[in-house]
Amino acid sequence: MLWHIRRQDLIRPGQRVAVAVSGGADSLALLRLLAELKKELGIILFAAHFNHRLRGCESDGDQKFVEDLCTKLRIELLVESGDVPAFAARDHLSIETAARRLRYHFFEESLASQRLDSIATAHTLDDQAETVLMKFIRGAGTRGLAGIYPQRKIGEGAIIRPLLAFRRAELEHYLKSLNQDWREDSSNLDLHHVRNRVRRSVLPMIEAELNPSVRERLFESAEIAREEDKFWEAETAKVVGRVACERGILVAAFRLLPIALQRRVMLAVAGSLGVQLTFRHVMELCELAAFDEACAECSLPDGWSAKRIGNRIELVAAQSGKPESYDYDYPLILGEENAVPEIGCWFELTVADFSPEYNPRDCLPVHLTTQALRVRNWRAGDRFEPAHSGGPKKIKELLQEMHISGTARKLWPVILAGDEIVWLRGLASPYCPKVGDKVIVVRETPQKAEC
Repeated sequence: MLWHIRRQDLIRPGQRVAVAVSGGADSLALLRLLAELKKELGIILFAAHFNHRLRGCESDGDQKFVEDLCTKLRIELLVESGDVPAFAARDHLSIETAARRLRYHFFEESLASQRLDSIATAHTLDDQAETVLMKFIRGAGTRGLAGIYPQRKIGEGAIIRPLLAFRRAELEHYLKSLNQDWREDSSNLDLHHVRNRVRRSVLPMIEAELNPSVRERLFESAEIAREEDKFWEAETAKVVGRVACERGILVAAFRLLPIALQRRVMLAVAGSLGVQLTFRHVMELCELAAFDEACAECSLPDGWSAKRIGNRIELVAAQSGKPESYDYDYPLILGEENAVPEIGCWFELTVADFSPEYNPRDCLPVHLTTQALRVRNWRAGDRFEPAHSGGPKKIKELLQEMHISGTARKLWPVILAGDEIVWLRGLASPYCPKVGDKVIVVRETPQKAEC
């Protein structure tokens, strides 16, 4: 353990270190080991116990057991307790999550008081293997697959894990050599908890049927992922300043990055605003940057959204009191740039001879110049006849087929000649021009935005 502590730089001479002691084998082994090493490490040793009050007399028995041991070892004990069920009900949490939050709040308060420099928890190689496997099953990148970190900074202090390279069985063997008994937590037998099922059923089955060293291999995978994550964090920090702007990213600079960095930058920018993204959200944001849609949007967690505005993708927080109407309606003047600020675009209509360089989808018959042309968002009941569709269809249904949703859907533009919709962004009209035909060419370009 001494080698692991020094390799990870977990403890330094003169520090005040508390061991989080539950009464179980792992935490008692950590306490006894650090008690043996405290002179060599040059530390002042404490113990910390949090009574979750979840198992009645059994929980109180754990606390009494820890108190008696600390008295015997002459180690000062810090004790706290909390009403886990009430906290879970108030914040709509699982009992397991609520217990962990209250316990770590106790740790953080102890560190913030500057009475302690670090708190050592007894996470083992087995805990690491279970965590990595659960993260993998749920879906995770290198950060998630890094599992439990040897050290987590909290202000000036830290949570440290000196036993992360050791098997649970090794610790039990060590305690038996000392004739040191421990407490068994009955909740560890409850298979309603996912971790208990992984610990007692899934990993033993993999060991028996596939790989007897699976726990060690998962531990090694976490080590690899942790170093990979550290490298990519440094690389991300180098480029974020070049591609990020206030509340978003600059698309042109972002597109030059490799996809691995693009994903990291998206996570970093969103994280700086307090938005936690899933892989699906990251990919949607990357797609938003990849395509030249003048106005597009995707939904993000907790009511946030992302909007493509010219050369920028902006992350927007949920707001109360949004205007109910998204309507806009502007005349289109041939040969001029016609601004549509609601979607961050310019529309320019010019008359030209059709040639293969033009997309037929964006060409209208020239006779429409005799009518008043205008651009607006689509409205309920609007219809449009796409090429090869056999007749007009409701625009609502067409947008559903195109998977357009959210605010982008409400703002989706159409062009009208008189009262007839003759153009819908993203779809071709039945008009099929031939080379040399006079046509109206519709150009839609994003407004330039400075960050």
